[in-house]
Amino acid sequence: MKKSFIVANWKSNKTVKEAEEWVVQLSAISYQLSANLEIILCPPFTLLHPLKLLITNYQLPIKLGAQNISPFPDGAYTGEISARMLKELGVEYVIIGHSERRKYFGESEQILENKVKEALDVNIIPIFCVQGKTTPVPERVKIIAYEPVFAIGTGNPDTPEDGNKIALSFKERLSQDTVVLYGGSVTPENVRSFCLQENISGVLVGEASLDPKKFSEIVQNASKI
Repeated sequence: MKKSFIVANWKSNKTVKEAEEWVVQLSAISYQLSANLEIILCPPFTLLHPLKLLITNYQLPIKLGAQNISPFPDGAYTGEISARMLKELGVEYVIIGHSERRKYFGESEQILENKVKEALDVNIIPIFCVQGKTTPVPERVKIIAYEPVFAIGTGNPDTPEDGNKIALSFKERLSQDTVVLYGGSVTPENVRSFCLQENISGVLVGEASLDPKKFSEIVQNASKI
């Protein structure tokens, strides 16, 4: 049985109090979790330390991820959060190249390559986002998330079958060992259809991950595969 990933991207949402309420509500929900399913929560930087404590205190089977990382090491880079800083906070994964970062912050392929290098240098695993079959992927990336721009936050996901074809094209281009996730309007209702596809190994969840009930349903439905 293949290993699958559920990655929650909170984007620019939630205060510390709201994050605590999310954890409390999620911990109160009873659900079965597959041993082959890894849950990764990627909150804003301000919530990384509080959530690390909450996840530990409530003994939740959740790994911590970041939504961004500096393309530079420690130093005179005002406003940046370096890989070493994230590692100290218990971050194990980081999203790199999300379509919103490319669109609103103009992140170039060179910047993204630098971010991947910085992450790998401290053993943080990049989850590299791609928008189509021709998106460049830096060397040493093992996990990619296919997120068609038309599906991000629109409620109009790609079809599982088309997602599977795109995933296969990346495996053929990069390596059969490449883990491919699908991202874009993932819901409790469609998550199982995506995870059942041969070449898709999980999902990147945006809006639906903000609601603990919806997120638990996504995890539950993905665990039924």
